[in-house]
Amino acid sequence: MFLTISTTGTSERPATDLGYLLHKHPEKSQAFSTSYGKAHVLYPEADAERCTAALLLEVDAVALVRRGKGKGRGGAPDAALAQYVNDRPYAASSLLAVALSAVFSSAMRGVCNARPERAAQPLPLRIEVPALPARGGPDLVRKLFEPLGWTVTVEPVALDTQFPAWGDSRYVRLVLESRTLTLAEALRHLYVLLPVLDDAKHYWVASDEVDKLLRAGEGWLPDHPEQKLITSRYLSRRWSLTRAAMERLELVRLAEADDSEVEEIDNAVEAETEDEEKPTPLAVQRRDAIIAALQASGAARVLDLGCGQGQLVQALLKDVRFTEIVGVDVSMRALTIASRRLKLDRMGERQASRVKLFQGSLAYTDKRLKGYDAAVLSEVVEHLDLPRLPALEYAVFGAARPRTVLVTTPNVEYNVRWETLPAGHVRHGDHRFEWTREEFRAWAGRVAERHGYDVEFVPIGPDDPEVGPPTQMAVFEMSTTEPKTTVNNPNDKNEKEAKAA
Repeated sequence: MFLTISTTGTSERPATDLGYLLHKHPEKSQAFSTSYGKAHVLYPEADAERCTAALLLEVDAVALVRRGKGKGRGGAPDAALAQYVNDRPYAASSLLAVALSAVFSSAMRGVCNARPERAAQPLPLRIEVPALPARGGPDLVRKLFEPLGWTVTVEPVALDTQFPAWGDSRYVRLVLESRTLTLAEALRHLYVLLPVLDDAKHYWVASDEVDKLLRAGEGWLPDHPEQKLITSRYLSRRWSLTRAAMERLELVRLAEADDSEVEEIDNAVEAETEDEEKPTPLAVQRRDAIIAALQASGAARVLDLGCGQGQLVQALLKDVRFTEIVGVDVSMRALTIASRRLKLDRMGERQASRVKLFQGSLAYTDKRLKGYDAAVLSEVVEHLDLPRLPALEYAVFGAARPRTVLVTTPNVEYNVRWETLPAGHVRHGDHRFEWTREEFRAWAGRVAERHGYDVEFVPIGPDDPEVGPPTQMAVFEMSTTEPKTTVNNPNDKNEKEAKAA
């Protein structure tokens, strides 16, 4: 995936000033991690008369498959042909738009402390995109770019040059030229219009995308003749988001026509007394789902295994149905923070009698964990090396044997929806692994069968139709039947070998 940005200059105003504006030195080749691979910035030519900066996005095709098969909401039809056969690594799309924003963020804002006067001035610009998916063909490309002051050269790419009768593909080669635009304006045009022409995004489109669109579209989108199409496609045709964006764009247009501020136009009603509704953080959704499952199970005495800094313990204390809550963690530092969070030293005697914190390792059996109604392993298993999981499994399901066990863990398939997460990376640096939904279900099924539990699965967070929820939860309930197999403590062998030695 590739594009070039070129400009010309003179000895007094050298073209190499482009390096200052982009904040990338012409004599260096630089690489940057992005959501789906590595972006490279290099300069094929750089002298006073002409300078060209190239952005090459090296897409991690394996990560595309692992993290949702390279499809976004409203994904391109070609992605449905096969998970390994699509245009994502080659054709300019939202992947390249995100790379532009990540690599040239300062230039997109028009910030250049070294050459502030150049950043504010129009430049002779030439932008080339060799392979651009264009749903709507060359005509739509012209309709989008020409009103913005670009001279557009767009050439359809044949399906196969050996078979002209097959006609053209949906891809074009695009050349944009202008002498009236600043570099920041040019980059913002590309950031919005590349995914619009592709008509697909590789990540989940949430309400914050409206703000991104309005920031990048400032100064040109409110008066664009194709405003409605741009807005709808950029927001993946989500009707509620498109309507919200169109309303805000109309306010901007009216304010500009009246030479006033948006706030002065939008004063028909008094300021709202209630705070604007904000998306509920995933951590809060996770705690709410855990508490709901514990309430449904009828549990009164609960273990929070791997309690960390005590957020779940604190939430459980607010419900009088939970008469005893025990937080267990291997980290004394985490337990100290949890104690401060809970204000144990100032807690009333009655409330303090309901909560305990103690240090313990889940890799070993612990008599203190026996006799409880329920145990929670929230975002814990992924922090263990896979060879250590059988020991945890036995300590919880084989030795402690609470009636109910809740296990939550990230769904790695959903990582594709986070624009800022680099390709192939797990969500936290300490995660040893992250499971797909199929892998998690397979593990949970084996655990349930070995230890005499029934298991059901609950999605936590938005359940995406393509990649599932961000968090997956398994609800284990002790079965009335005996376990099908006898399970030995995985640590017994090690202990015997140590004694023999």
